[in-house]
Amino acid sequence: MTTVGFLYPGHSAEDDYPRIEMLLSRDVRLQVVHTDIGEDAHRVDALLEMGAAERLAAGVEEVRLAGAESVVWACTSGSFVYGWDGAHEQTRALATAAGLPASSTSFAFAHAVRALGASRVAVAATYPADVTAYFGVFLKAAGIEVVADRASGVVTAAEVGTWERDQVIALARAGDHPDAEAVLLPDTALHTAGYLPELEEAVGKPVLTANQVTVWEGLRLAERKVWAPALGTLFASRV
Repeated sequence: MTTVGFLYPGHSAEDDYPRIEMLLSRDVRLQVVHTDIGEDAHRVDALLEMGAAERLAAGVEEVRLAGAESVVWACTSGSFVYGWDGAHEQTRALATAAGLPASSTSFAFAHAVRALGASRVAVAATYPADVTAYFGVFLKAAGIEVVADRASGVVTAAEVGTWERDQVIALARAGDHPDAEAVLLPDTALHTAGYLPELEEAVGKPVLTANQVTVWEGLRLAERKVWAPALGTLFASRV
C-alpha cells in the first residue's frame, strides 16, 4: 500500500481526491487533511497567510499517523505567491515538520510540464489578474514560457468550487493558445478530476489541472509509478 498525504486548505474540491483514488491502483491511498484556510480570498496577503508554515505544520501529525510516504501542500496560489525561493523554503519547512518528502501544487505543475516534454504553456486561471501574474512569474523561474494567460477574476475558493463541467471546459478553451503545448488550470478549488479526457479533447493537447498534478507529484515523491489514462496524458505512461 502506498499512502500519500495532502494538506488541503478548507473545503472546495477535495472530493476530487477520492475520485482520483478510484481511478488509481487499488493499493494507492490518498489521505486528505484539511488545513485552516483563514480568509477565503484570492488576494496576495490572504494567500501568504494561508500558506504560513505554522498552518501547514498543524496538519502533519495526521499525515504521519496515516502512514504517508510523502506529503504535498495542495494549494497552488498559497505556494506560488511566495515566489520561487519562498516556495522552496515553504516546502523545506513542511518536509522538516513532517519528516517526509514534501512539495506543493506549484512545484507539481513545474515538474509535470517537464515530464510532458513541454516548454510553452497557456494558463487558464480562476484567479484575479494580479494573482494569475504571480503564477506566470513562478513558471518563468522554472524555465517555462507562458504564451498566454487568462484570469477569470473569481475572488473566493468557495465560488470556484461550485463551477461545473461546462464552465471548466469553457475555461480551458478560453485560456488556450495555438503556441501552447499544454494548458494549465491552476486552482485546487476547481473540480476537474471527472473531466480530464474531455478537457484534453476540447483543446486538442495535454491539460494539467491542480488536483491532478498534486496527486501525480505525491506519487512521484513516493517513487510510485501509476498508469491511469482516465486522468489525462500525464498519467498515460508509466513515468
